[in-house]
Amino acid sequence: MKKILAFVFLISSSIQAQYTINGSMSPAVKSDWIILYEIESTKLNYVQHSKIKLDTINAQGEKKEIATFLFELPKDTRIGAYRISYGIVEGSFVDFFYTKENIHFNFDPESPEESIIFTSSKENILYQESIALISKEQQKLDAIQNRVLLNPSLNLNSAYKKALNSLNSIQKKHIEASRGMYVHTFINAFLKKNATEIITTPQKYQSHLMTTFFNHIDFSDKKLINSPFLTNKIIEYLFSINYSEDTKTQNNLFKKSIDLVLSKITNLDYKEEIIAFLIAKFETINALKILDYLLEDQYKKLPLPLQKEEFYIEKKNLLATQIGRMAPDFSWKENGEIVALSKLNKSQYYLLVFWSTECSHCLREIPQLDQYLGINKKITTIAISLEKNDLNWKIYKKKLQNWHHVFGEGKWENKIVKTYNINATPTYFILDSTKNIIAKPSELEDVKTFIERL
Repeated sequence: MKKILAFVFLISSSIQAQYTINGSMSPAVKSDWIILYEIESTKLNYVQHSKIKLDTINAQGEKKEIATFLFELPKDTRIGAYRISYGIVEGSFVDFFYTKENIHFNFDPESPEESIIFTSSKENILYQESIALISKEQQKLDAIQNRVLLNPSLNLNSAYKKALNSLNSIQKKHIEASRGMYVHTFINAFLKKNATEIITTPQKYQSHLMTTFFNHIDFSDKKLINSPFLTNKIIEYLFSINYSEDTKTQNNLFKKSIDLVLSKITNLDYKEEIIAFLIAKFETINALKILDYLLEDQYKKLPLPLQKEEFYIEKKNLLATQIGRMAPDFSWKENGEIVALSKLNKSQYYLLVFWSTECSHCLREIPQLDQYLGINKKITTIAISLEKNDLNWKIYKKKLQNWHHVFGEGKWENKIVKTYNINATPTYFILDSTKNIIAKPSELEDVKTFIERL
């Protein structure tokens, strides 16, 4: 019986946690939990979370607080790229490779990428070491190349070839050392295609960078796809390699770069994800022409089964109401007549206010706005009230005598509300005399500040 129980115990133990991810942060973070994700293409898939434990150690005679955490992974955990996230601030994460081995690392949570040190994990240690040494040699070569670009009269051919040979030797060493390992693909993809001879003009150097940037990258490799490596390389190519101070030239460079990147992606599911990923990136810089291009010339040309209609409509509406766009037109009934936004022409500026009588914040803010505007002749206010019925709206609008009032029947399902992509009240838009959107203030104080500058 004892033998049977011992056997059962061994079996149950073997199907439980097989490997651990163990880490420490110093200084300690102000957080209770840390989350582990598996990276799949442009998505993060939740795996598990762990409690952060605080401890104090003695470092060179001084007490130092550290935060530690531990993840126990089951036997069937997939090999691949993973991320731990420990805060809501951008950059509060660490990426690494899991290859069915115990992993231990230390890092400074304020600069994780620069400070991380792996003390256990053959694959991550080799990858980190390889990237660091190859980067160091690459920087030496680039420094020689840049000196010649700044001063073409310099003769640094001998120094360039010596540095190139040194770099090639380091690269070969680490490619061979990683052969048969998971990180081999990433070390190889990291390599830069360097010119065999020093380049003497900025134009030729830029052309070389643009045409060889992806030489070592296989866009169909599942390892690269399911990691941040490939998306980071795409972003680097789009935003660092292709640059011009002229807006028109920059937009053309963006389009050509996007075309090249997408032409390399044969997996249509991945292409859809990358287009959506790029749309999110260009939204952060409000690059409207590029967003239009991505949405209409790339996304809408994907096979129909891959297009998500809800995503397309949401982005289309969002783009329609960005600063610099003509405000989408709409009409309403007022004093027995049909009035349209596009037909209003008596003011220099127009203020659109999306609000609701069911919104307590609105009921505090709207009277303040009305009092602030008074009878400002430069500004016409159009208030769109999101309501389930018009009972309270009919009463409340009488208090706002100087405004145009639009009954937003259906509340969040109202057509105007959807067109303007409204997801909170109050929401403000300021338009110029031609109905172009010139501001989207977040708060009442922002509205006042902008108006005072007009």
